[in-house]
Amino acid sequence: MRVLMFGWEFPPHISGGLGTACFGLTRGLAKHNVNVAFVVPKAFGDEDQSAVRIVPAEDVDVCNMSVELEEFWKKISYLEVSSNLIPYVGPEEFARLISETEADGTQENSTTSSHKFKFTGKYGKDLLKEVSRYALIAASIAAKEEFDVIHAHDWLTYLAGITAKMVSGKPLVVHIHATEFDRSGENVNQAVYEIEKQGMQMADKIIAVSHLTRNIVITRYGIPEDKVVTIHNAVDFAGNGYGHSETKGVPEKVVTFLGRVTFQKGPDYFIEAANKVIKRNSNVRFVMAGSGDMLNRMIRRAAQLGIANKFHFTGFLEGPEVHSMFAQSDVYVMPSVSEPFGISPLEAMQSNVPVIISKQSGVAEVLKHALKVDFWDIDAMADSINGLLKYDALSRYFKQHGQSEVNSLKWENAAYEVKEVYKSLLGI
Repeated sequence: MRVLMFGWEFPPHISGGLGTACFGLTRGLAKHNVNVAFVVPKAFGDEDQSAVRIVPAEDVDVCNMSVELEEFWKKISYLEVSSNLIPYVGPEEFARLISETEADGTQENSTTSSHKFKFTGKYGKDLLKEVSRYALIAASIAAKEEFDVIHAHDWLTYLAGITAKMVSGKPLVVHIHATEFDRSGENVNQAVYEIEKQGMQMADKIIAVSHLTRNIVITRYGIPEDKVVTIHNAVDFAGNGYGHSETKGVPEKVVTFLGRVTFQKGPDYFIEAANKVIKRNSNVRFVMAGSGDMLNRMIRRAAQLGIANKFHFTGFLEGPEVHSMFAQSDVYVMPSVSEPFGISPLEAMQSNVPVIISKQSGVAEVLKHALKVDFWDIDAMADSINGLLKYDALSRYFKQHGQSEVNSLKWENAAYEVKEVYKSLLGI
């Protein structure tokens, strides 16, 4: 079975959990004899292609595009999206990323004489142009590649998936890793919402990463229940360094938040809970690892509360740095306001770290050996942190059973379910 898959990022060049999930899924599909051609706007040359063939959109020459493809393209309509809308960050972080892009002299969307489009591979100020050109190239790729199913990940690739479907007539699977309601709460951007809805309506099948997300798709986007299936994410530990030991740099216990410092992830609730814990326990330090539009606000809040001497802000971590952070942690907290799934608690558990997660997360549906609290209940969050820090027997219990539990959540199993979705669309 051959799959034409569209994504916007692939490890090691990632900005969040989406790229990690795509990597794990493609590796899992390879174990079930599914050949994946994974299209990204830009490839950097250091991607792991042992289980997938990376197809850089910028390498595709569209100068000889047929009249038929041009007609298909004319039929595609999309809504204008303001340039500060990117999947993972808010306006402040967006401004920083743009200044970095301008500083390194990157040219966003130039073309060459051979009519190949240039992509930054980032979430830049001309994102809409890159998305639309990516979709144009998707039509060209779909006309040349041999495949059975199209699989598109999140809203940036929906137009590409729709275009590929129109050109090839092959079934389209849309994979929902997050919705605009997760990113923005009730203050959704209508343009993004409409793009998401169009992708869901054009899809032959929709995969949601949790029942929580499936319910949002059905109730908020008006999608029929029988069109949406839940397949939970997993985590891939093969050769990634999890579980290694490392000496802590401080004598106190360490409580860690690791994720984007944005509204969706609930960093402000983590700060308030930390304040309550510190008042009762001086033998503790807190770490906020990540970047995002709320980072400066969180730094100021820690200072206002007088706990800055007990708080560390690391900025964005990746690869070995993440492993090192987990190895030095005694408790991991994910206080997300709305989390479609959440892979980081699984990574923490594999590293032998007990976890506290919000009930408003998809991963709460599959984990038994994790403490679960409402994201807004900072008293319950603080009590849970104190309990794990104070009672060694409780901590050992969650470490032992948590690690055993998470080892069974493999991408190979999730990929089997995804392949079954493919088969149902192909009638095999």
